[in-house]
Parts: sequence; C-alpha cells; structure tokens
Amino acid sequence: MSVAEQTRQNILNVAADEIHHHGFKATSLSVILNRCGISKGALYHHFTNKLELGYAVFEEVYQPMFLEAWRPALTTDDPIEGLCDFLISITDNMACNESVCGCPLNNLCEEMANVDEGFRLRILAMQEQLNQLIVDALERVRDDLRSNIKFSQVGYFIAATLNGANSLGKSSRNKVVFTQIIDELCCYIRALKK
Repeated sequence: MSVAEQTRQNILNVAADEIHHHGFKATSLSVILNRCGISKGALYHHFTNKLELGYAVFEEVYQPMFLEAWRPALTTDDPIEGLCDFLISITDNMACNESVCGCPLNNLCEEMANVDEGFRLRILAMQEQLNQLIVDALERVRDDLRSNIKFSQVGYFIAATLNGANSLGKSSRNKVVFTQIIDELCCYIRALKK
C-alpha cells in the first residue's frame, strides 16, 4: 500500500471513529486532521468535502464491516441458530461504551437518512443487501421452516428489531434492555422452524 493509500485509509478510520462517537454533523474535520497528523491539503487531496468523506466512511468502513459481520451466521448449515448465535454474541461482546455510543451504522442511519439523499440511498442499498443475505439463507433451509413465512418480511423484521434494540440500549444506556430484546428476537427466529 502506498503512502497516499495509507493516509487515505487512516483518514477513513479516524473519521469512522469520530462519527461513531460524536455523530456525522458534530464530527470536526480539525479533530480528524489533528488525530491523523496531516494538513488540510492532504485531507482535501483525498476527499473534496466532509460529505464525500462521510459517504466514503459509510461505503468503505461501516457497510463492509456490517455485512461481513452477518455473513458467517447466514452461511452456516443452520442459519436460524447461526443468526441467534450471532445476535447473542453481540450482547456478550458489547462493551459498556457501545451501549452508550450505540452501533456506528445505526447511529449514522438515524442521523443522516432524513437529512441527506446521498446517505439515504446508500443506507437503503445496504439494508436491501442485508435483507437479501437473510432471504438467501432462509431460502436455503426452506424445508425446515414453517410454510407461511414471507422471507423478505422476516429479514426486514430481524434487522429492524436489531436497530430498535440498538436505539433503546443507547437511549437507556442499559445493556440489559438490549439483551432482553435480543433474547426475544431469538425466540421469534427459532419459532420460524417447523
């Protein structure tokens, strides 16, 4: 990786961290510059403005990280248990600051989807990709599941419930609330089986 590529990746990583902790609007380019140890010119060489940087963080950091986190659960022989194991592992591995800061992707979606069309379209495309991953996993084990299931609706329901759990956990600053919602979601997911 060239020095320029390393600089760009460092900017993305620092910006992702700042956006996670402070939100997109409150993220300061000056802080990013200071943390990266670069000049404004170096930043603007890679990103023409803060919005372009935000899009890049979403597309190159948050979205791949988010989708890749789901993929192992959905590609197991039993995606029902894979999903539950994945969701429970989120609660088991959640640090206290995550229950305060929330999910970085969920935070960005809540903050920017109604404010900026570029973010809204990127968020929608990512949600559709996740939904398709869930649908594909359920289709694969269709014979083990109840016959009346609408896979696309189930996929959106699972993602929406997780997003809601993140929001409630963050607003209450209470990991127990998050854990209880995830436990109930796993009951729902397991009830999809015959």
